[in-house]
Amino acid sequence: MSPRTALLALTAISTAMTAFAFPATAATRGGGLATIIINGANAYPESIATDNRYVYTGSIADGTVYCGRLGSKTLDPFLPAGRDGRTEVAGIKISGNRLVVAGAFTGRLFTYTSTGELVASYSVPDSGEKTLVNDEAIASNGDVYVTDSFRPVLYRIPAAEVHGPVTGAHRTLQAAYRLPDYVAGQSNGNGIVATPDGKSLIIGYWYSGALYRLTLATGEIRKITAPPLPSADGMVLRGNTLDIARSVNNEITTVRLSRDYTQATVVGERTYPGADTTTGVAVSGDRLLVSNSQMNGYLRGDPPASPVFTLESLPLH
Repeated sequence: MSPRTALLALTAISTAMTAFAFPATAATRGGGLATIIINGANAYPESIATDNRYVYTGSIADGTVYCGRLGSKTLDPFLPAGRDGRTEVAGIKISGNRLVVAGAFTGRLFTYTSTGELVASYSVPDSGEKTLVNDEAIASNGDVYVTDSFRPVLYRIPAAEVHGPVTGAHRTLQAAYRLPDYVAGQSNGNGIVATPDGKSLIIGYWYSGALYRLTLATGEIRKITAPPLPSADGMVLRGNTLDIARSVNNEITTVRLSRDYTQATVVGERTYPGADTTTGVAVSGDRLLVSNSQMNGYLRGDPPASPVFTLESLPLH
């Protein structure tokens, strides 16, 4: 079974929970909703990254990275599909003037400057195992941690490499930690965030819906006491408030974490008209940005439910 086929089988478990897809427009809509159009016929936007200047997303179907100024109603191609061997894009994160791009089923990862120069590329170790290089978190010291949904490891890229010279060097991703409770053939570790105090990482599992806290100083990994949140995908942390994009459920679930990050309580769930496989989430000011990835249809091999690929901008509160 191929990695894509494995995810398709898993997606079928919860197909009934998928929300309807409605045509999107660029105009601000009721309830303060606003749609951002991605100018690409094959965009399938899996993730979102934003800073105080730009918004980025990438296509899991062809590897294009799209970019637009914050507040713009459109995103345009920034890094063309296929360049540097980048044919799929999952998670995207911003670290200073660097863009970190996960290569999904290809087992690749790329770091770029803000002007699009390739700093370095990476590949997972050639062990013959399936791979899904999925999402990244930026630690307070600048190190980058990367999930692999099909391998029970967490990769680490030192800050010195991320912000090092622009050489285009190719390296092998190095595992920093082994993760527990991986189910073979399923999508496991997915979304990942660093805590504001710089001491821990919070990791969400797509298949089981469990959350884990990893203490960086000791390597201790502890399951967070929380209700299961299956199809947990991209995440963003605001203090002790964690917003989780739940892809198949087509909703954003908000949980409140305890001060020591050992317990989580669900405090809100929300969706919106037109939600279509909400795989990515980011915060920009008082707005919550969510990706309408159309991933369910993509994994089934269906034509796009809508020919227009979009992100949604929602009021944060």
